[in-house]
Amino acid sequence: MVRRDRTDMGGQNAAFQTTQWTQIVQARTDSNTRRREILGRVLGRYWKPVYCYLCRRGHDPEEAKDLTQGFFHEIVLGRGLVQRADRAKGRFRTFLLTALCRYVTSCRRAKGARKRMPEGGFLRLDGWESFGLPEPVQAATPEQAFDHAWASALLDRVLADVERECVAAGKAAHWAVFSARVLGPILRDAEPPSLSVLCAEYRISSESQASNMIITAKRRFRACLERHILEIVGSEAEVDAEIRDLIEMLSFGGARK
Repeated sequence: MVRRDRTDMGGQNAAFQTTQWTQIVQARTDSNTRRREILGRVLGRYWKPVYCYLCRRGHDPEEAKDLTQGFFHEIVLGRGLVQRADRAKGRFRTFLLTALCRYVTSCRRAKGARKRMPEGGFLRLDGWESFGLPEPVQAATPEQAFDHAWASALLDRVLADVERECVAAGKAAHWAVFSARVLGPILRDAEPPSLSVLCAEYRISSESQASNMIITAKRRFRACLERHILEIVGSEAEVDAEIRDLIEMLSFGGARK
């Protein structure tokens, strides 16, 4: 059983009400509004991994963008890919990647997809225009690029949630100290600042208090990460293994840029 750390910053998000697989089942049976909402969430979470995969398959940025649009428009939406996903057959991202491989093969040449693409694309994807291939995946295999982009996006969502929870609970300083002492050095591959420096910068009375604040934020991060992972796998027994996979996906390219 996975241990659940609970703190006073848990808020109303202390437990997920639905998992990704529950949502996929709902996408088969619910109203059109609910179905569009779920499909929109899939688009938001997976278009970057798809794009990175296509770039590492050798497509230039414009071809990769066109193929990404085409895949989601023709396969994910047009052929109801989400509705056909089956948890018994494995992870959803593996199912999606398999379908993507088949789609790319069927297209044969990216130029064919580009000719069918209307100006501006089929779908609105937030951050599309400014997104480039992240440095850690520029020398990766296509599959590594897909996994790293997926894991990075998940980590970004977790960190954003932890920051929001800290601020909402009146513990913005906890987040600031945790970010400065733990996150920043990891992401920049740099030495962490000393506790005494942090105490002076954030007006913390003692190093022991700063240390306790970091411990509290770490617990909140772990709890939030577990909630996000549980949303994906749907079973507490699978959480630890998925976290290990997440770490492996992120670590192959060194520190995140």
